[in-house]
Amino acid sequence: MHLDGLEARSITIIREAYATLKPMAALWSVGKDSGVLLWLVKKAFFGRVPFPVILLDTGMELDEVYAFRDHMIREWNLDCINHDCPPLEDMDADLPPATRAAMRKTEGLKSLLADGDYKALLLGIRRDEQGLRAKERVFSPRHADGSWNFKDQPAEMWGHYGARLEEGAHMRVHPLLEWSELDIWRYIARENIPVCDLYFARDGRRYRSLGEKNITAPIESNAANIAAIITELEATRTEERAGRAMDHESEEAFEVLRTAGYM
Repeated sequence: MHLDGLEARSITIIREAYATLKPMAALWSVGKDSGVLLWLVKKAFFGRVPFPVILLDTGMELDEVYAFRDHMIREWNLDCINHDCPPLEDMDADLPPATRAAMRKTEGLKSLLADGDYKALLLGIRRDEQGLRAKERVFSPRHADGSWNFKDQPAEMWGHYGARLEEGAHMRVHPLLEWSELDIWRYIARENIPVCDLYFARDGRRYRSLGEKNITAPIESNAANIAAIITELEATRTEERAGRAMDHESEEAFEVLRTAGYM
């Protein structure tokens, strides 16, 4: 029943966004959350994804991620845009190294939006994943420069979302915001949703969160299938993003990224 309720609310959010904010696209990291997001989009629109999915590509994704991307494009007939991000040397040299590397996706998203082709982007982020994301709204407007003021967001009460945008702005729509990491894996198990093999343990290590290979590391784990991952998560106290280097560089590193427009 819990998963049914989450699914129904997410599908409602997706349909409302599609009806009120056009043109729209989905950001696709090729990870577990964006996989669930696209599965829900397919359920919302009778087996198809009726808008583009976009990978912000730094050229540093893990090889298995690129292979899984190509497989899913064929399997789900996705209109995938592979958008190249600016090079590292164009990023602010004063940022810590991993944060600087992660900023490439922020700047890549800005360059994608510069043409004004999209008024709304669907994302698969969740409140439980990182502290600053807990401050997000389901319909989250971004300024024309892509920046986000988490202290000034529209109220969302009784399932009503504001879709009004200032000139040049766009809306980030977060259908999975209420979901937990455990919800995601239990739903993947229930629906038999494909995921990248990197999530499954090999030689005592697995990726709990997929990011670029220069700033993401696997965790110690023997969970080699979905049931084992669920059992592991039911007991662990380790943070989901423990393998993401930029989350550990400084207290404000992730806030700098998110305020500037990071996903």
